[in-house]
Amino acid sequence: MTTINRTRIARLRTIGLTGFVTTGAAAAALTLMPANAQAAEMTQAHTSTAVTASSGDSSRTISKTGSANNLDGWIKQSLQIMKSKGIPGSYEGLKRNIMRESGGNPSAQNNWDVNAKKGTPSKGLLQVIDPTFNAYHVAGTAGSVTDPVANITAAANYAAHRYGSIDNVNSAY
Repeated sequence: MTTINRTRIARLRTIGLTGFVTTGAAAAALTLMPANAQAAEMTQAHTSTAVTASSGDSSRTISKTGSANNLDGWIKQSLQIMKSKGIPGSYEGLKRNIMRESGGNPSAQNNWDVNAKKGTPSKGLLQVIDPTFNAYHVAGTAGSVTDPVANITAAANYAAHRYGSIDNVNSAY
């Protein structure tokens, strides 16, 4: 092998390793970001809402004893509405996306991305922009993009139309 070929291979290995390390650092930052929101959520009280899931599917039965006014309760309320409207999605899929998008903060607002620069910042638990919220708003929920249940349900409705289910979303959508 010539010196030029060895140099090229060494450069390619360096570039590949740099990309891998950069990607790993970004993934670690995203993974670590919602820790405070998760800790805050764990300290909130939960009301007695029974949830059962059949193995192998995402269907849920939620009793009408009420849901807590916290992330767990908002997800459960959204799942009730989604089920009644035929919108697919699971608790796990919703929570995974919420924690990635907002860290569980219903007041989260993105003021720096391309949507914000165009004047329509992403808002709420699932970082929905106003036009998307208005187009996919689900009757029976509040008319505000920052209402936690309305935000979750509209985002799940959007994801169902675009990706088949919120469960199929594994990155910013």
